[in-house]
Amino acid sequence: MKIRKAVIPAAGHGTRFLPVTKAMPKEMLAVIDAPAIQYVAKEAADSGAEEILIVINRSKELIRRYFEPDAATCPAERELAELISRVKFRFAYQDEATGTANAVMLAREFTGEEPFAVMYGDDVILNDGGDPCVKQLADAYARTGKSIVGVQERSPEEAAKYAVVKKGRTDGRLTELLDLVEKPSPDKMPSTLSSLGRYVLTPAIYEAIEHAPEFRGEKYLTHAIALLAESEGVYAYEFEGVRYDLGDKFGFLKANIEMGRRRFGDKLDDYLKKLLAER
Repeated sequence: MKIRKAVIPAAGHGTRFLPVTKAMPKEMLAVIDAPAIQYVAKEAADSGAEEILIVINRSKELIRRYFEPDAATCPAERELAELISRVKFRFAYQDEATGTANAVMLAREFTGEEPFAVMYGDDVILNDGGDPCVKQLADAYARTGKSIVGVQERSPEEAAKYAVVKKGRTDGRLTELLDLVEKPSPDKMPSTLSSLGRYVLTPAIYEAIEHAPEFRGEKYLTHAIALLAESEGVYAYEFEGVRYDLGDKFGFLKANIEMGRRRFGDKLDDYLKKLLAER
């Protein structure tokens, strides 16, 4: 099934990348020669999205300017120009840090009564030669008619950084989601199946957000999804692809190295081998 609309929450303050994020949104930090958020938007477009709503704050106008129709003006920006021609970009503002659920709530009028994708702006997921992550989740939605959370297995140490799934029935890559537990301690971890920044959600998520609890003045999307699992059912889908956490400094470095190897091949490999030999 085609998901026509995608929402990218990108209003976070990027404190883990200070001081550079005083001058530039973390979503605009370049992986090779394109900002992280461009990879996310391209995944949405390649998955069938026709409109993308990016939720920013007033200090992130650079993101809005980047995706303006006249932003790509030279041959080197051909990929950006092609993306802008395929997708209509819209913007909403979340100036106070009130959480990911409230960022998604700003999309209510934009998405209407359609299912839609949510994609975090600092999570880049690549699936070379296969369907993009959101396309995989859209196909899982078409099969189940339920909201879908994109997941992969992680080590217990890594899983403790994410929201993890309390599992119900499993059918191949699909798992019934009974609960979604945010950053559990190792002794309370229901599984290591970890939510990694991609969702396809039904419009019922908005009512779930309204009823979700606040934690330190914020509402988390994971808490709303847990409520949705109780009311109408949710599935987790173990997607194919490599996910890079660009909100983490080491994840950002990994993305540049691994995507650099895709771009430069033996040239970069030879350089890395030389560095290792000189240690």
